[in-house]
Amino acid sequence: MSAYLDVTLLMTTFLTLFVIMDPPGLVPVYLALTSTQTSKQRKVAALQATITSFGVMATFTVFGQYILKFLHISLPALQVSGGLLLLIVAMQLLAGKDGGGESESATKQNVALVPLATPLMAGPGSIVAIMVAAQRSEGTIASWSAIGIALVAIHLVLWISMRFADIIHKVLGPDGTLLVTRLAGMLLAAIAVEILVAGIFAFIDAHL
Repeated sequence: MSAYLDVTLLMTTFLTLFVIMDPPGLVPVYLALTSTQTSKQRKVAALQATITSFGVMATFTVFGQYILKFLHISLPALQVSGGLLLLIVAMQLLAGKDGGGESESATKQNVALVPLATPLMAGPGSIVAIMVAAQRSEGTIASWSAIGIALVAIHLVLWISMRFADIIHKVLGPDGTLLVTRLAGMLLAAIAVEILVAGIFAFIDAHL
């Protein structure tokens, strides 16, 4: 079994991604971003976000170092840009803006791809974590299998969290969802600031 699967790498990678991607913490943000959508649209958004996030994470797992090197982008710069994008979304949630000026399909697509898939799910922290796991692997079948299974498992957990969030939405009702939207905005702003500050300090350290 150990020749085909590195159980230790599997567990460490999954737990690291679970802490960073935070499926329980994603639920209130998901509810806030999809509060104006129907139940069917929310399910589609959850699936789109999960598939997109998995695609982004898998791409950076294999080609991350080459992509950043080719584009001359540093990891701190990626963190700062992700933090700024999240901060903008957080301000929109706090201000009660839900993209009403856009068409329904555009809004749904934007919510699923940005900010749900990236940078909330496949954000700077999770991308860096999976790239580090790939670098630390020995390039064997066992290590790549472990990373692949961990990646699939965490996205399955994320999809389940969003899928059953629809039940929470029905229980909360319009007023409860509005309250969750404001709270999610504050939490998202705090997360954005953490990512932004970490990226700035990392950028400073790298250039000193």
